[in-house]
Amino acid sequence: MRAMVLESLADLKAQPAPVSLRSLEAPAPAPGEVLLRVSRCGVCHTELDEIEGRTPPPHLPVILGHQVVGVVEGVQRLQTLERGEDQSLETLESMRVGVAWIASACGHCQYCLSGQENLCTEFRATGRDINGGYAEYMTIRADFVHPIPESISDSEAAPLLCAGGVGYRALKLCNLQNSQTLGLMGFGGSNHLVLKAAKHKVPASNIFVFSRNPQEREFALSLGATWAGAIDEVPPEELDAIIDTTPVWRPDMEALKRLKPGGRLVINAIRKENVDEEELLKLDYASQLWMEKEIKSVANVTRQDVREFLQLAAEANIRPEYQEFDLADANQALLELKQGKIRGAKVLIA
Repeated sequence: MRAMVLESLADLKAQPAPVSLRSLEAPAPAPGEVLLRVSRCGVCHTELDEIEGRTPPPHLPVILGHQVVGVVEGVQRLQTLERGEDQSLETLESMRVGVAWIASACGHCQYCLSGQENLCTEFRATGRDINGGYAEYMTIRADFVHPIPESISDSEAAPLLCAGGVGYRALKLCNLQNSQTLGLMGFGGSNHLVLKAAKHKVPASNIFVFSRNPQEREFALSLGATWAGAIDEVPPEELDAIIDTTPVWRPDMEALKRLKPGGRLVINAIRKENVDEEELLKLDYASQLWMEKEIKSVANVTRQDVREFLQLAAEANIRPEYQEFDLADANQALLELKQGKIRGAKVLIA
């Protein structure tokens, strides 16, 4: 099979082609796993963080990619059968499914048992801890694949699996009621899907978009945003909740000023850039933290988030904007993402 492999960490400014095209033997599924013939794989900003060393280190060499769509071509039955697992494996044969960032969790800790498997200490990530979808084939635990609704195409489905799923989790964590105001800091692959989901879930809510990029602001208005401005601009009204998807701290400092009393800032980012400690702690208590304002982070994603969002996307006709690239052009897609050349999402054709 063809695969784009990351063999070592790299700075994309100095090494603009961090992944290499390789011809590898297709993997064989272990017990309880399925073999997936990949058709599409989304390109995510998290992969830039993996490549440049800002996430927990990947198991090198590794095949990146955690927004994977494909068809199940083989299953490996479990050696010990419980709760009809053998039958469920057989039903996956030839099914079109997706794979998201969550590749597995332990299933028995307090977090897994309470529906918070994203917080499990044994959480394993697709394309970091196991090989992902920048390839023609991959294997994955059968209980961590997600059926794709028929109405959604392969290229549309790929970004929904991460940018959509984790954005949907961030929206849920806002606890937003219909008619309350929502702000979106940054407007890339995830927040453009959050806007579409919010317009369906809370149709009476005004949505305000903050972006340093004029093209992204125009894009947001074209999708129905109430208002769009620069990161430090003052919107027409205070906001009940704000979702930040940027990798820098300044948007959070600005967001806290824009919240209503009791408002919540949800940070949907895998990391934040390092800054001088004195600069980071320059908070004005009265304008940024007073009046019971809250800060909540998003960590990973659960299977329930992904499956709920796929169903919502089918019902509400939520579709991402996307650009397609051949698998061999993965470096070009990654470099454009690094350079901020983003309109929606980027998708590899395997």
